[in-house]
Amino acid sequence: METWGYPCGVIQQKPGSPLRARTVELSEAPNLLDLFPVDGAAWIRRGQGMIGLGEVARLEGADFATAEAWWQDLYAGIAIETELGDHPASGPIALGSFTFDPTHTRLSSVLVIPQVIIGSRGGRSWLTTITADDLPDAPAPTGQPAPVPPSGTRTVGGSLDRAGWSGIVAEAVSRIERDEALEKVVLARSEVLASDNPIDPRWLVTELARDYPNCWTFHIDGLVGASPEMLLRREGGLATSRVLAGTIRRHGTEELDLKLAQALARSGKNLIEHELAVESVARALEPFCSGMNVPDAPYVLELPNVMHLASDVTAVAHPDVSALRLAGELHPSAAVCGTPTAAARTVIAELEHLDRGRYSGPVGWLDGRGDGEFAIALRCGCLDRNDPHRITVYAGCGIVAESDPAEEYAETEAKLLPMHHVLGQPTG
Repeated sequence: METWGYPCGVIQQKPGSPLRARTVELSEAPNLLDLFPVDGAAWIRRGQGMIGLGEVARLEGADFATAEAWWQDLYAGIAIETELGDHPASGPIALGSFTFDPTHTRLSSVLVIPQVIIGSRGGRSWLTTITADDLPDAPAPTGQPAPVPPSGTRTVGGSLDRAGWSGIVAEAVSRIERDEALEKVVLARSEVLASDNPIDPRWLVTELARDYPNCWTFHIDGLVGASPEMLLRREGGLATSRVLAGTIRRHGTEELDLKLAQALARSGKNLIEHELAVESVARALEPFCSGMNVPDAPYVLELPNVMHLASDVTAVAHPDVSALRLAGELHPSAAVCGTPTAAARTVIAELEHLDRGRYSGPVGWLDGRGDGEFAIALRCGCLDRNDPHRITVYAGCGIVAESDPAEEYAETEAKLLPMHHVLGQPTG
């Protein structure tokens, strides 16, 4: 494996000899979670998706355009044999996770090419293996030892306490009221959790996939979570973006949750926040798509911990525009940044006191035909590279003129529940 610099301080690693890829169809759908290794990559929803073992190539620190050019160049040089034709996600794929704001983080975006991909999607299952003369033998896709749950998990740090958070929310509201151009700012906070034993990403992925089957569960280079928000899916020319903005915490009883859903659907504050997010997605997609459909009103998406106002925007992508390109054009949407984008991003950098890293950035996969899926990295945490006992988890919410600091803090607590639960962290 060779390592060298790439434009703009980007670092790439890839073999020096030509790559060969072979995809064979599997007669039975594999249990992806049983085969997922501790250092592997995962993208799973409702039992389908892909896991990656080993690594053929890696690109760090690239923007979207550089990452796409690198992937296209690498893919063009692979000799491919496949039994699945042009089935989406079959053959070599790239799995990526991108930072929220590359100008305000110590971390890097990353794109990885697994050496072995096991996939199950759309009624077909497959195994792809990539080889090269200077690569080690491909890792065997065999069953893994049972994952180990965290023990004695506790909060040991974070970006802001309740008072500090309330202060920046109040300041953001004040700025929105003073500045007619500033309509919405998304603010986030973090918590650092520690476990007595090393945190096993297989445990996190397995539990999240089980408890949140309608979300996209992912693990890419230490970033692990289950996102309810599909930033961009491109398949067969159809582009889809799910917009979530406007949230209320569930209380667990059918009657009360129904009343909460009705209140959410009528909430002026949440409807304003949602409309701004939908408009930002439609504007970003318009130059690259045709036949766009924007719903007139949102629906209520129910998850185990919260309910969201949701809208699915669909369009026909131009043939030469990939899923990664569209994800780059959409990011950062109003759902994770605010409106207008530049002004909101400035306020975030000034007020948040947080290095978001790859939290709230695009996370997902891309194949050689330009199809792919990129969710927004939400309900997630980043494992500590230097201390396997630690993980930083994140939650945020959209601030508009009508926002109340106490209610916004409660919303972040609700959004932290998925990661708290799988980490064994006590919750109130």
